[in-house]
Amino acid sequence: MGCKRARGYCVESEKAYCEGNLPETREKAARIEATTFEVIVETKEQVELSFSRTWDLSLEGKLAPLSIDKRFHYMAMADNRQRYMPLPDDRLPGRGVELAYPEAVLLVDPVEPEFKGECSLCWDRSGAKIRTRRALEESIWPYLHLLEFIAKGTNPLTLWDDAKTQMLVEVQSWPYSFPASKDFQLSEQRGNISGRLLVQDRYASNDNIPANGAYVGLAIPGDAGSWQRECKDYQFWTKADEEGYFSITNVRTGDYNLYAWVPGFVGDYKNASVITIASGSDTDMGDLVYEPPRDGPTLWEIGIPDRSAAEFYIPDPNPKYINKLFVNHPDSSKNTLLPVALLTSRCAHFVDRFRQYGLWERYSELYPTEDLVYTVGKNDYKRDWFFAQVTRKKDDNTYQGTTWQIKFNLDSVNQTVTYKLRLALASAAQAKLEVRITICPQKVLFSSGLIGGDNAIARHGIHDLYWLYNVDIRGHMLLQGENTIYLTQASSQTPFQGIMYDYIRLEGPPRKAF
Repeated sequence: MGCKRARGYCVESEKAYCEGNLPETREKAARIEATTFEVIVETKEQVELSFSRTWDLSLEGKLAPLSIDKRFHYMAMADNRQRYMPLPDDRLPGRGVELAYPEAVLLVDPVEPEFKGECSLCWDRSGAKIRTRRALEESIWPYLHLLEFIAKGTNPLTLWDDAKTQMLVEVQSWPYSFPASKDFQLSEQRGNISGRLLVQDRYASNDNIPANGAYVGLAIPGDAGSWQRECKDYQFWTKADEEGYFSITNVRTGDYNLYAWVPGFVGDYKNASVITIASGSDTDMGDLVYEPPRDGPTLWEIGIPDRSAAEFYIPDPNPKYINKLFVNHPDSSKNTLLPVALLTSRCAHFVDRFRQYGLWERYSELYPTEDLVYTVGKNDYKRDWFFAQVTRKKDDNTYQGTTWQIKFNLDSVNQTVTYKLRLALASAAQAKLEVRITICPQKVLFSSGLIGGDNAIARHGIHDLYWLYNVDIRGHMLLQGENTIYLTQASSQTPFQGIMYDYIRLEGPPRKAF
C-alpha cells in the first residue's frame, strides 16, 4: 500500500508488503484483529487509540492483514453512479445464478422484483495473497465517518451533497494536526515540491510543449514507470495545470524519484536525480523536460495515448445481462440523460458502457470466424477497433487466440533505414502479443512473452497497468503499396485472457523536423 494523492483525497498506510498468496480458498476471510491495545491520547476533546498485531511466520497462510466486505442498501459512488442495491440474500441459490466467475450473479428471483434480470457483482471472496519475507507493518491513519440525520420526507441525496462538501473541508485540513502517534508526521515535519513539466517532441512542435494535465508524482527510487507496481512505500501525486506547473505539498520525509506521464504522449518520465524531502523543505525543480519515445514522423496512428481503451468500440451488452445503473446513465461531461431506446443503437455513446457484464463474449458473436481487420484511412477506431483483443470461444467451449490485421499503404519505402512501431497497452491479462509483417507472415518479428496479471476485462474495467513496446521494422520488410501488420494474442485458455490497446503508431524514417 502507499499514499496515492489524486482527485482530492489522500490516504496513508505504513509500509504494507502485499504480494504473494494466501491458501487457495474462496470461503476463507480474515477480520481486522489486534493483539495489543494502547491509549495514545485521552482528553475531553480527543481520544486516540492504537490497535496492533505483531506478525510472525507462525501466522503465514492463516491470517490476512485486511479483508473487508461492505454492504449497503443505497450506494452513492459518484454524482452519476448512485442507486438502490440488491440485497445479500439475492445471491443465494434459487435467487441468483453464478456466471463466469463466482462474484458475478444473474438475479433471477431477487427479494426486490425490480432487480430481476440484472447482473450483480460483489467483492472477491478469495482474499489477498501475502508473503511474509519481512514483517508487515500497517497503520491506518485518521479517517472520517460522517453521520447525519435528515427529516422524514427529505431527499436522502442531500446526504451525498453534504458528504462532498465535508470532503473538501477535510482535504484542506490534511494532514491533521491532532494525531500524537510518532509514526504520523505533522504538516511542519513534511516537505513540499514544485516545478514545471514540458514535453519536447520535435515532430509535434519546434518549441517545448507545456505538459497540460500531466500526472506528476513522488515514489521510491526505481525505473521509469516502476511506481505502477510499487506497493510497499509512500506515493504522492498531483495533476499539472494547463501550463505544466505542478505542486505537491505535505510529503513525508524520505528519498524519492519524480515520475510523470502526460496524456497525449507515450511513455513514462523519470527525473534522473534522487530527491530528498526534508522536514520543512520547499524544493523547486524548475523546468523539467520530458522527451517521449520518438524516432520519426507519424505515418499513421490508432487511438489516443491516454492509457485507456475507452475511445475504442465498446459493443452493446447482451440484453440478458444488462445492469440498469448504466442505462439512462447521466453523462457528467454533457449533463444529459441518454434514452433507453439508444441502448441497442450502435451509434449511442455511454460514458460507462464498458462496465456492463460479459462484453468479452460479444467479440466471438461479432467475429464468429474471421478476426478484426482495420484499414488505415478507411476505418474509424471509434467504430471499428474492438476495445479488447480477447480469445474466441469455439463450439466445443474451448478458446483460441486471435490475430488482428492492420492494413496500410506506403507511397514509398526506404529499405536501408528502420521504421518504428509503438504499441502502448492499457491492460494485459495472461496475454502473449506477437507481431508479424506482410513480407513474412509466418515469422514472429516481436513477442512480448506472457504478460499481465490485470483483470480489467473480467471486472469491467477499461485500463490497468501500462505497457509500451517499441518494435523495429527494417525497411526491406515493407512494400511500396499495401502492407499488413498482424497482431496475435496467442494465449487462449480462458475467455478473460487478452489485451486492451491504448495507442498504436507507425513512425517513418527520421527526417528534418520543425
